[in-house]
Amino acid sequence: MFVKGVIVEKSISHAWNLISNKLVDWYEVAIQNLPNFIVAIGVVCVFGYLAGWIGRGTQTLLSKNVKNRSLVSLGGTIIKLATVLLGIFISLGILHLDKTVTSLLAGAGVIGLALGFAFQDIAANFVSGILIAFREPYRIGDLVEVEGYIGEVKAIDLRTTQIETFQGIEIFIPNQMMITKPLQNISGTPRRRVDLKVGVSYAENLRKVTEVIREALLGIEHRIKEREVEVFFEEFGGSSINCEARVWVNYPNHFAFLETRHEIVIRIKEAFDNNGITIPFPIRTLDFGIKGGEKLHESLMVAYKEKEGFSEHPQ
Repeated sequence: MFVKGVIVEKSISHAWNLISNKLVDWYEVAIQNLPNFIVAIGVVCVFGYLAGWIGRGTQTLLSKNVKNRSLVSLGGTIIKLATVLLGIFISLGILHLDKTVTSLLAGAGVIGLALGFAFQDIAANFVSGILIAFREPYRIGDLVEVEGYIGEVKAIDLRTTQIETFQGIEIFIPNQMMITKPLQNISGTPRRRVDLKVGVSYAENLRKVTEVIREALLGIEHRIKEREVEVFFEEFGGSSINCEARVWVNYPNHFAFLETRHEIVIRIKEAFDNNGITIPFPIRTLDFGIKGGEKLHESLMVAYKEKEGFSEHPQ
């Protein structure tokens, strides 16, 4: 028992000596690196202060050239974060932890690559949002159409674009779709042509119809005076001769377009009524027989006699 106690005591003493020596070594290293540690802390504090100042300056500079607030905020945050990271890497270099810096950079690269594969759709929408902010293919308040969705742009952030349809429904479209799919910015063209088809009776004088339509549409409120009202007959329809009236109008908003089309329909109808011009209903002609046809009641009479067994030549 005495021998075992001595062995245990020596083991504890040896372990304590190892720990003590290690602590002493760490203490000496800490004392030697204390000036570097103080300098490193100072560098981090200075860069932290500079990061806030540079971030605000970046946001102020971007706000003068970029109207997207999300992009302005993002730019300031990225610059601020980059400044802080630079200060941290410099501090690690002062503390002679160069290998740690290399490991951090390598780890950041691997993590960034993994996150890029995992969130590639989010990253694509994010990059698309940045491109939209710089190129501005559309702005808040514009009327756009993409992939069958049409509405007014209400908000643009770095991931989605929010539009409101004419029915009041809010739709969030990924920015990647707004970049890669065909996009029609209706508000981007201040002038637009309104086309309206109408049919008239075969009995009408077509030259008179043309003049009546032109005179009726000259007083349209949003009409562009430099562009003539155009009327073109297109085809002989089943019950009417069809023509198309074309009017160029200013396009301040979609309501003005709908209002103009509404006014065109009313003016053409009133002009036709005042001039006795008929817009015919669809007509169907039934032709019984191969040549020239025959009257309906005669055909019915023949069918009835055949059914009842009557004959025009009695035996």
